[in-house]
Amino acid sequence: MPAVVAVVALGALGWYWFSSLVPSSYSVMDMGRVDYGGGPAHAHGAAGVSVADLTAPADGEPDVAVTLAARARSFDLASGERVQGYTLNGSSPGPAIQAHQGDLVQVTLTNVDVPDGVTLHWHGVDVPNAEDGVAGVTQDAVRPGERHVYRFVAEDAGTYCYHSHQVADAQVRGGLFGTFVVLPTAGAADAQDVTAPVHTYSGHRTVAGRTGVTTVDAAPGARVRVRVINTDNGALRTWVSGASYTVAAVDARDLSGPTEVRDQALLIAAGGRVDLLVRAPARVDVGGETALVVGPRGTRLAAGPEPGHDLDLLSYGSPAPLSFDPEHADRSFQYRIGRRIGLLDGKPGFWWTINGHLFPDVPMFHVSEGDVVRMTISNDSGDVHPMHLHGHHAVVLSRNGVPSTGSTWWIDSLDVADGDTYEIAFVADNPGIWMDHCHNLQHARDGLVAHLAYAGVTEPYRVGGGADNEPE
Repeated sequence: MPAVVAVVALGALGWYWFSSLVPSSYSVMDMGRVDYGGGPAHAHGAAGVSVADLTAPADGEPDVAVTLAARARSFDLASGERVQGYTLNGSSPGPAIQAHQGDLVQVTLTNVDVPDGVTLHWHGVDVPNAEDGVAGVTQDAVRPGERHVYRFVAEDAGTYCYHSHQVADAQVRGGLFGTFVVLPTAGAADAQDVTAPVHTYSGHRTVAGRTGVTTVDAAPGARVRVRVINTDNGALRTWVSGASYTVAAVDARDLSGPTEVRDQALLIAAGGRVDLLVRAPARVDVGGETALVVGPRGTRLAAGPEPGHDLDLLSYGSPAPLSFDPEHADRSFQYRIGRRIGLLDGKPGFWWTINGHLFPDVPMFHVSEGDVVRMTISNDSGDVHPMHLHGHHAVVLSRNGVPSTGSTWWIDSLDVADGDTYEIAFVADNPGIWMDHCHNLQHARDGLVAHLAYAGVTEPYRVGGGADNEPE
């Protein structure tokens, strides 16, 4: 009898180990659990339009044309420190790309010598699906010696960034990213414009690739829009020392009725962006000794004490009407984040879960074009998760049951702290297969990834396979 028990136990362990294995090549359409969110079912993976065909106009001269060459190498930060990582056109951050609303943008990515391959994801830009730059989902990784062309219309003004979505945890941390700003088409600028990407290279926190204090010339009293972009894996706390500021936009969407803020910090999720309006001279702090000072040449401003409180965007600003009704959603989804001991790809560990299951047994949220979608994101994992939905912007409805009372708060990157529950809503208006994942890219690498799939959309790409696609 003991021998029989041992055989059964070993068999169960063997089955558990085998069932945890992730295939060496698979389509994300075959992953996990189909979830229709209470809406009508449709054929999963049925023949339809391919992701590869969901493109921007193929004809026409681009208004903005850029070529980016990716390399794996050591390089000097703007402040002189030597780091090992990745560059675009010889630097990190890569070239700052700027367009105007309505411009046709064309970016040619060439991979000079990055051995794992590269892509470019247009973070926060609601591009057509084929231009989203996710290896194994919307394209194959660009191998050394190859090139790939991205084309899209810059429809929405705002602050964005771009970064690799192939082996993303290593490549983004190593510097394979840049900024992308879309300016409004009409009217004069309301302020001087400064883009401030914050990134940590091998322990060196930087603003635009420079440690310490970065200075930008601005006339006394000038109104300055500081576009703070968090390209790190964790939340960024920013504030203005000794002066007030106004939060003009979050994640490339203007806030309504913003008011001046003083002695409060602002928490920016990994992948998140905020536009701060300040009056020169002003010092925008981003932690430690790193800061941006705007003012007349030679201006020096000492750091003030770090504020003890954070601004709550749930009640900041004035309400504005929505163009859709979240109370009459066509589909409602649960995205419950947890953690438990288990096996992932045969390896024991303490892994992230989605709705109680380990990757790849995770949800595939299915929608139809035009659906109003409501999603509840809850976190009981012991860590914070900056959740990022590709291809869409969602509005925050509530946090922990408390409804939003401030400005309409649109997001594409949302910090969900341990113990918190958010309700968000969006309109499914951009057909494709879209990632919905944690933008702490190490967490995504370890399985905190789901997808949003539209009815009638298929995808020809494979994770792994001959192209060695590794989207995280």
